[in-house]
Amino acid sequence: MSEKVKVVIGDRLGKGQNVAKGVEAAGGIAIVIPGIGADMKLGDVMHQEQADFGISFCGSGGAGAVTANTKYKYPMEFGLRSVDAGVTAIRNGKKVIGFGFMDIEELGRRLTEAYIQTNGR
Repeated sequence: MSEKVKVVIGDRLGKGQNVAKGVEAAGGIAIVIPGIGADMKLGDVMHQEQADFGISFCGSGGAGAVTANTKYKYPMEFGLRSVDAGVTAIRNGKKVIGFGFMDIEELGRRLTEAYIQTNGR
């Protein structure tokens, strides 16, 4: 059996627990970066954990995603405000996705499901 999809979650306000529940409900492994400013650590933790993709949350919807892209060249989409936009980004091969604040279970579940459908695991 294939290894589980690994998703790193970084939220500017230290949240992300609801998104993590959705990732796990879809069969993935969620790694929530603790603490304020966690979004800015997204690329480093993704690199350390060899994650399949990462989700960044902040007011602008992009700071952590842009930082991860700049440092590690992960393909990114940022400034997103809906679950459907995130699903499209995953299907288009993005590895780092930046949202406004959206700590909802549906987001984690649907992005993980889209990743599994697109990448065969």
